Amino acid sequence: MATTTAELLLRRSTGADHLDLSSLFDYCRSHVAGFPQSAYLSDFSARKFGHGQSNPTFLLEISSGGTKKSYVLRKKPPGKLLQSAHAVEREYQVLWALGTNTQIPVPKVFCLCTDATVIGTAFYIMEYLEGRIFLDPTLPGIEPQKKSAIYRETAKTLASLHHVDVDAIGLGSYGRRDNYCKRQVDRWGKQYIESTGKGKVERDPKMIDLINWLRLHVPHEDASIETTGLVHGDFRIDNIVFHSTEDRVIGILDWELSTLGNQMCDVAYSCLHYIVDARLDRVGQDKGLEETSILPGPSMAEYLAEYCSAAGKPWPIDNWKFYIVFSLFRIAAILAGVYSRWLMGNASAGDLAQKAGIKFKVVADAAWLFIERKSVLPEHPPSVKQIYEGQRDGRIEETGTLGEGGKFVLNSTVAKLKKRLIKFMENHIYPVENELYKLATSSSRWTIHPVEEKLKDMAKQEGLWNLFIPADSATRARELLFDESQRLSRSGHDLLLGVGLSNLEYGYLCEVMGRSVWAPQVFNCGAPDTGNMEVLLRYGTKDQMVEWLVPLLEGKIRSGFAMTEPKVASSDATNIECSIIREGDSYVINGTKWWTSGAMDPRCKLLIVMGKTDFNALKHKQQSMILVDIKTPGVHIKRPLMVFGFDDAPHGHAEVVFDNVRVPAKNLLLGEGRGFEIAQGRLGPGRLHHCMRLIGAAERGMQMMAERSLQRRVFGRLIAEQGSFQSDIAKCRIELERTRLLVLEAADQLDRLGNKKARGIIAMAKVAAPAMALHVLDMAMQVHGAAGLSSDTVLAHLWATSRTLRIADGPDEVHLGTIAKLELRKALL
Repeated sequence: MATTTAELLLRRSTGADHLDLSSLFDYCRSHVAGFPQSAYLSDFSARKFGHGQSNPTFLLEISSGGTKKSYVLRKKPPGKLLQSAHAVEREYQVLWALGTNTQIPVPKVFCLCTDATVIGTAFYIMEYLEGRIFLDPTLPGIEPQKKSAIYRETAKTLASLHHVDVDAIGLGSYGRRDNYCKRQVDRWGKQYIESTGKGKVERDPKMIDLINWLRLHVPHEDASIETTGLVHGDFRIDNIVFHSTEDRVIGILDWELSTLGNQMCDVAYSCLHYIVDARLDRVGQDKGLEETSILPGPSMAEYLAEYCSAAGKPWPIDNWKFYIVFSLFRIAAILAGVYSRWLMGNASAGDLAQKAGIKFKVVADAAWLFIERKSVLPEHPPSVKQIYEGQRDGRIEETGTLGEGGKFVLNSTVAKLKKRLIKFMENHIYPVENELYKLATSSSRWTIHPVEEKLKDMAKQEGLWNLFIPADSATRARELLFDESQRLSRSGHDLLLGVGLSNLEYGYLCEVMGRSVWAPQVFNCGAPDTGNMEVLLRYGTKDQMVEWLVPLLEGKIRSGFAMTEPKVASSDATNIECSIIREGDSYVINGTKWWTSGAMDPRCKLLIVMGKTDFNALKHKQQSMILVDIKTPGVHIKRPLMVFGFDDAPHGHAEVVFDNVRVPAKNLLLGEGRGFEIAQGRLGPGRLHHCMRLIGAAERGMQMMAERSLQRRVFGRLIAEQGSFQSDIAKCRIELERTRLLVLEAADQLDRLGNKKARGIIAMAKVAAPAMALHVLDMAMQVHGAAGLSSDTVLAHLWATSRTLRIADGPDEVHLGTIAKLELRKALL
């Protein structure tokens, strides 16, 4: 059975466990965000957790106004400690980086205190996670199907952790990346020597021999920095908190040993219960699960295959013996240290730590038995059934994941987000589309339906907010906007700066949003706001971010992008005539723009305007971009423009006149003459976002086409039974899948190579995606007959939107020219 986190509290504590509550209470009131200020010391308590053998951990509870808040404090143990051991500062650092920049399930941290005068040692405070912890890896009392699900979730959680880009989240210098195993063998060997010998635990010759064996068998791959990443260091099932009722991980605990290094060490360490039972309360019951034949679901090989599949790692048959033996050696060294601290009277596990003196020898013996094995893994991994997170009712299956592997297999983080996104769309967006359309076609169409704002709040609470923001942009904004205390004060679900997805990862989610014209803005991922936020994230000053970016990130305002002009061919942006002239501390703007999407929205407060600051400069240095408050005198919204009869209310596309509009000089973005530079940085991701949404629109068309064909009869047969229809729908599927792969490849190249080097394939995607979507939607409309042309279905609106994208963000001809020039340039080389 599972143990709840509350059940891990000790019923009684020793004198050494007591904290200075008065000092701690004062500290919490000053440093813990949300800590009740009206509470009294008598309402404050601290109780120690009994699980774990390293840094003492306490539950802090404070009652105020009839409510109780709970926190967790983790501190260094008292007394003399080994060098580099019990580094709570590093635990705090990695938890803050993961909690702030990723969706890895970790407890939110509030503060770090290195002032030993508060409670005697350094400590940090984090949120309390109420859930289940499985102390027994056999998962007794859990039905077999649930056991498999729990272990599968454990493997996928570890794979997700190993996908983290440490450079993007500020952990690039968290540790050395090369020779991790070699250094770890030396480190733990040294700690074992220091914690044993004269006056301490008796030194075991088998441990010395293990150190020598390990040094001789370090894998060659260990020297390469290419195979390294974030390592937890103590990843096992009893350091994971599962949801109270669902088989999903809500928190990874105990990060004391985390660093950068060889991630296969984490995987092997999480498999040790298959080899030996090292739990201190199981003295005399030392056999691992493989030897007792009490498997919790998957075998070790099956668990490992699940991880390798999710992480995209090769089958580690050549070096698995080393990784297991190294992990056994390390846990033996840890147990020796626990026993040594017990002898000195400062072990956090109390009397249980005495048994570590017995268990460390058991583990060392298990290491030698494993070395003697002729075979430790099957030659090939067991077949792992791909668990796709998508729809199973014919709507949308995971794509790019056909078969057992491939370039575009979703990682577990994105797959979970996609599943939640699809569920949100089905439960909350599709059901209200007709209601939103009714308002958008009524005399009140330039107002906001209350349900839209309600959906936005729900999306925030679900963590489905600002998913488009890449990690590098988020890092820059975070450094400018928040000092450390401000960063920590943000609530866990309020992910204003996204979850750190790459363009490729976001592509799978953006596609889902594209299935409804209303969905993108619900998740704060709609154009032109995404492009405008990206401009501010990458190029805005701190003042510009505070004034405009933060309200956009919060979804409190919307924005427009004013570049296209009615009197010139704006696909060549050097033609634009709008002037932005410096006058003292201001710029004065004159010109007319049209197709300024979003300007009709009553929430629109900001326009990013592109114009010329120097008509005599070099051709591509004349243009600049400037931020304009839409309420500035001289800004006139002249009229809404129609797209095939749709005015897209309340969003709208406006013709805007700028008549001597005077704005502060500080509103200029990046500097004079840098408009093209900004535009290129904005348009690369923006064009791909359009392509991704078009894939989703086409999938909606495919779904509706198939459903209609199975319901309507013509000439005595279902449409689905007509040979011509079967041929057409098959060709649509082929074209859609081909285009999806092109778009995903473009996103991948944008991530790896940057906008400039990926411009060719982005241009290909921008041409291919609208053409494909138009073909599929046209076929869907044809199958629906007259209904397909009406506003009774979403098809006509999706088709109109798709058609505009053969022109918006650059017409097909411009992109075809880019592709041709690059192709001819290759021929010249």
